[in-house]
Amino acid sequence: MRIYELIFILKPGMPDEEIDAIVEQFSGIITEGEGVINKIDRWGKRRLAYRVKGQRDGYYILIDYSVESNSKLSKEVERRLRVVDDVIKYLTVRVDEARKRDEKLKAKRDKRNSRKPAPSEGRGLPSAPQRPAPAAPPEAE
Repeated sequence: MRIYELIFILKPGMPDEEIDAIVEQFSGIITEGEGVINKIDRWGKRRLAYRVKGQRDGYYILIDYSVESNSKLSKEVERRLRVVDDVIKYLTVRVDEARKRDEKLKAKRDKRNSRKPAPSEGRGLPSAPQRPAPAAPPEAE
């Protein structure tokens, strides 16, 4: 199973109804292409780092979806994003491999941490050899 994150930026002056319609349109495209939508996250209006198509602000939308077998679905979604005039920028990232790698590293780290003895078990630095106590000076008679 492949997992993708799609983020796209819409023009900032759009009414909420139009934003909802575009989100529904792309979620419909994903479900028609045998994809499963895991999460839709609306980040809202934010400042862009630089001007994009004359805009300084944009409305951010994140869609996290997974696909069992249709590898051409992400290309179809991007093709349709390209023709929508209200979309000023988009990016699709495949994240399943990165998540697997992160889980593997976390498992290694947990295993390594479970092998380490607690600090009270004396695995610290070796102690310096003890010096004998200085002898008392001889008593003068």
